[in-house]
Amino acid sequence: MKLLHSFTSSLIVSGACLASAASSWSFQDATIAIQSKGAGVGAGTKETLNPNTPLAKSVSLGATDTLKLLLTTTDGKKAKRPHQAFLTLTDPTTGLEESFVLSVKENGKGKVDLTQKDLPVQFLTSAKPIPASIVIGSFGSSTAYKSTAFDLNVSRDPNVPLAIPEPPTRYAAEQEIHHIFRDDPRSPPKIITLVFAAAVLGAVPVLLGVWATLGANVNHFGKAFGNAPISHGLFFGSILAMEGIFFLYYTSWNLFQTLPAATIVGSVAFLSGSRALSEVQERRLAGLR
Repeated sequence: MKLLHSFTSSLIVSGACLASAASSWSFQDATIAIQSKGAGVGAGTKETLNPNTPLAKSVSLGATDTLKLLLTTTDGKKAKRPHQAFLTLTDPTTGLEESFVLSVKENGKGKVDLTQKDLPVQFLTSAKPIPASIVIGSFGSSTAYKSTAFDLNVSRDPNVPLAIPEPPTRYAAEQEIHHIFRDDPRSPPKIITLVFAAAVLGAVPVLLGVWATLGANVNHFGKAFGNAPISHGLFFGSILAMEGIFFLYYTSWNLFQTLPAATIVGSVAFLSGSRALSEVQERRLAGLR
């Protein structure tokens, strides 16, 4: 029994030692400096940061100042380069966060420079000190580090206007649009229609007279229809049908009704007309015309 109790106690102590030996990320030799534009090397304020306690007083960043943060990242007690290292600012009113990447070398030494030009407009208009946190983390079992290092006061130049960006475009329902369409096209007045119809009908006798003058042989009408009744009948009928389509388009049909009908009738006229002309050519070659 005593041996079992001693063995159990040893396991508990070993587990506690392993747990205490688990490493975590942190930093050391950290300094923060505020250097004004045009000042010499080493001029300006400089403070030392503690990974366990935030800086007691706020850091002020003027319009021409540059904030310089230098530190060495550590994994346990060993200086090491992490996978990620940021300086994160958090707006105390809105909760907005902006992170600035630290440039870290293989030996763990990292730095980041910050000016007012790098800050979003929300931080430039903040009336309260902005908490600045240091975030360090990487792959593996080491615990990541995140803690507030200092508070940042942004002191703007009142003589320089603040360039506030335009708000982003928000897509939403617009007001209902009422379209006003033009009236359907109308036929011309009847008097114009009657004038053109009379002109066409008056040209028919003239056309017949010209045919008679040129030697049109009406006697071959029956012979032509006897040799190719289908071709001559379809050709003549397609001409009449096309005239009817034009009349319907002029009076009531629209273009989408006219085009399919005209395409069909036109195809029939082309095919039947070719056969009818072949029949006429055969009679002409036979000397019957």
